[in-house]
Formats: sequence, C-alpha cells, structure tokens
Amino acid sequence: MSDETARDDRFRQSVHMLERVLEGEPLGVVSAKLGVSRSTVDRRVKHLALQLTRSVGVDGLMQEGTAFVERLRQRRVAVLEALERFEPAPRPSTRAARVLTREEVTLGAMRVQARAPRPRHDLALYHLSFATGLRPLEVARLEVRDYLDEAGDVRQASIVRDDVAINGRSRPLHFRHRALDRALAAYLDERLHGGHGVGRSGAWRGLDPRSRLMLDARGLPYPITASPGVGQRHVCRPILDSYRRIFRLADIPGLSTQSARLTLMSRMYERGADEDQVGLVLGIADRSAVREQLPRPRPELAKVLEELA
Repeated sequence: MSDETARDDRFRQSVHMLERVLEGEPLGVVSAKLGVSRSTVDRRVKHLALQLTRSVGVDGLMQEGTAFVERLRQRRVAVLEALERFEPAPRPSTRAARVLTREEVTLGAMRVQARAPRPRHDLALYHLSFATGLRPLEVARLEVRDYLDEAGDVRQASIVRDDVAINGRSRPLHFRHRALDRALAAYLDERLHGGHGVGRSGAWRGLDPRSRLMLDARGLPYPITASPGVGQRHVCRPILDSYRRIFRLADIPGLSTQSARLTLMSRMYERGADEDQVGLVLGIADRSAVREQLPRPRPELAKVLEELA
C-alpha cells in the first residue's frame, strides 16, 4: 500500500469515526467496532473537528468547542455540512514549502516558458498560483466569465464563486497581475484559434463564458471526480499532475502550490494586509490557521517607538 493510499484510508476512517460520534454512538462503542482504543477515537474525532473549524468554519462552533464531543453533537448538521466542503491538507512534500523571492518567481516563469510542451497554458497555470493563491481544484473550476467580462476586459475585481471555492463559500478574487494577464491573453488566444470552448463572436473574446478557463491538451475541461467514501470531497488529479510537472520544469527549490500561496501571503503582508484580509483571499476561515502557515512579520519594538517627527 502506498503512503498516499494509507493516508486516504486513515482520513476515511477518521470521517467514519466523526460521523458515528455525531450520530450519538459512545466513543467506546465506536472504538470496539473499529478495533482501536477509545482514546484514539477521541483524539482523531477532535482533531478532524478542529481542522474543519480552521479550514472551512462550522456555524455556531468556535475552535475551543471542538474539544467537547457534546458540543460537536449539538452542531451535528453544521459539522456534517463543513465536512462535505473540507479538503484535507496535501501530502507533505519532501521539500519544505517556503516564500520565494521575486527573482525566483521570474526565473521559474522563464524556465517554464522555455521548457514546457504547452508553454502558454503552463505559464498561465504557473502565474495563477502566485497571483491568486487559488488551490488547484479551484483553478480547475474557474470559468472564462470569472476572468473576463462580456466586453472581453479582465475582471480585476472578481469573485471565487461558492461552487468554485473548496469550502463552498464565495470570497474576493482579484486579477491585478500583469504577468498573469499576459500569459492568459496568449493562452486564450491560442484556445480561440484552436476552436476550444468557442462562443459567439464579439463577446468574451470569442469564447464561451461558461467554458472552463483552463482546458487540458485535448481542449476539454479537467475532469473533477468525487473521492469514494468521503462525503462530497472532490479532487482533480490531472491538474495536480500538471502543476507537479510545471514546478519540476521551473526547477526552483521548495516550489509547490503551497509555497506559491505562502509567497502571496508574504507579498500581502509587505503591503500592509492583516491576517483577516489574507485569510479572506486564501479561503482560510480562522486567523490562527493563517498564523500557523505564515506568521505576520512583527517590526522591532525600537522601530515602532522611534520618534518620527
């Protein structure tokens, strides 16, 4: 059994534990059925509930409430709804995610453009991560209308629709990134000439506004499938594979979708954003979860108190 398969099995078992506990089964009964200790069930149920409150948010339940089984049962419907929208953290990479410098991001883009078999498509995918912080599944769900208006202009202030967002909650989406706009302009022009997702002439740059923004090599939407036995959790394996390939071509140590999100977080902090704003853009419900990923830089006390007059 591969590490990824074992991890998925463990997650499914944790989901099953949580569901049984929410239905009112005592911890001891659940543990006996699964052949594990009562403390194991207690620990894993509370850990999963804590992840739900941090990543998705559970209506009526604060983070500290996840330490009490009875509170979870009182919010049973809200917990189950959050579970349907929850996506577990990706399997840890052998290389730690980190914040990239602007020079590294630019160098990676140059390498992708020079080495990729689909340079326009791959470069657009590359920049989408750094410019928006979207997760791969959310990128796969984006449509042309999310990026362009009917006149064909870039929607600089757009929105991650609730049916695009992993947690099922809409949030702001800004396209204010020149390198991304150049890459997407080239890619969408290539799509139009290839006849992929074409709409009526004179609107949406000739593309079907409800076609997916990014298409596979055949000009088809990236397939999104439901993971068996885990509620409504979905995954898009092909776009994950595309990102892994693109990041290998970029040949930047520590480059991953998570490092792209961390890099965007760092740039937002540099420009004065607070943790609430960062969490809103990246779809992270809890401030403490934002801090865990990348703490907000703190200025030296002497600098804060320095006389400015």
